[in-house]
Amino acid sequence: MKARIVYASMTGNDEDMADILEEDLQDYGFEVESSDVSFTDASDYLESDLCIFITYTYGEGKMTDEIADFYEQLKTLDLSGKHFAVMGSGDKTYGEHFCENVFDYEKAFKEVGAIEASAPVTIENAPDDDAIDKIDNAAKEMADLLNG
Repeated sequence: MKARIVYASMTGNDEDMADILEEDLQDYGFEVESSDVSFTDASDYLESDLCIFITYTYGEGKMTDEIADFYEQLKTLDLSGKHFAVMGSGDKTYGEHFCENVFDYEKAFKEVGAIEASAPVTIENAPDDDAIDKIDNAAKEMADLLNG
């Protein structure tokens, strides 16, 4: 099984999440490729069985340029039959906008026909032990679903 992790990381928190998830999925036998959103085309997902996007939500939920560009590319794809997962970090001081971009991406993946492999994982700021457990559990859900 091939997994593609694309992450957007301003502070390094989401890159850390991607690293944790990559290691987990490799332990479950996935061939994993990770890349920064700035150096990735959404069509790269077409080569994968599992498509993962990890993003931060900045301020009141407005996507930064690189996240918005990738989002628009994603919405042009047909990912029918592919599985997806979304994760990300945010700051709870923004209330209703906490991790808003994660849920924007969840909706976009569903709109292009992808099947959700695990519930969205949202964390506040940097991954702590609880967040790592959430990522580990999501990886297990993904592996159980795709590896049967």
